[in-house]
Amino acid sequence: MQNYIDYHQLMEMEKQERVNLVNSLGGFKSVCLIGTKNKNEQLNLAVFSSIMHIGANPPLMGIIFRPGVVERHTLENIIETEFFTINHLNEAIFKPAHQTSARYDRTISEFDESGLTPEYKNEFFAPFVKESKIQLGMQFKQRIDLEINNTILVIAEIKQVYFPADCQSKDGYLDIEKANTITCSGLDSYHKTIRLDRLSYAKPDKELTSIPIHYIE
Repeated sequence: MQNYIDYHQLMEMEKQERVNLVNSLGGFKSVCLIGTKNKNEQLNLAVFSSIMHIGANPPLMGIIFRPGVVERHTLENIIETEFFTINHLNEAIFKPAHQTSARYDRTISEFDESGLTPEYKNEFFAPFVKESKIQLGMQFKQRIDLEINNTILVIAEIKQVYFPADCQSKDGYLDIEKANTITCSGLDSYHKTIRLDRLSYAKPDKELTSIPIHYIE
């Protein structure tokens, strides 16, 4: 038995019910903490599940920001300073990470409120999250305003990468599951993962094979 909901039924739903349902339909998502700092040295930390891969040459990632009905401290800091960090969530920090979604005043640091630790590396302007095992230093490159729903796509370039030494394969693949990175669905459901397989590049008339992972020693 399957439920069926059409567009008109979706739009007639109570707002939060519709938000919860539609946010679940895209499947499991990347969930990370974005660390920023403004020119007045005020720190900000916020959890995001709208981060996506854009390209590898140059190495780009994108983030969707919702309409600016309320203050968007993360977006404002990125535009003002150009620099921010992306920090993977792991099982040990997902609860304090979720707390950063609360709407704190600009003068209050979510690092302080969540108990997470700001960390500075190699003179990078923005703070990393010390408890995160995979950390990216990013630089703002482009802002695209999406007229269809007034959201904003921010595209940024990867400038620094930090990860556990025993999690990278010799072919470059990074085993984020081994690093204890978790995922999410909807707005508030967090999940661990189990890899089923790593498969060969698909070609016509060629059988798929498993790719063994040989970690760099």
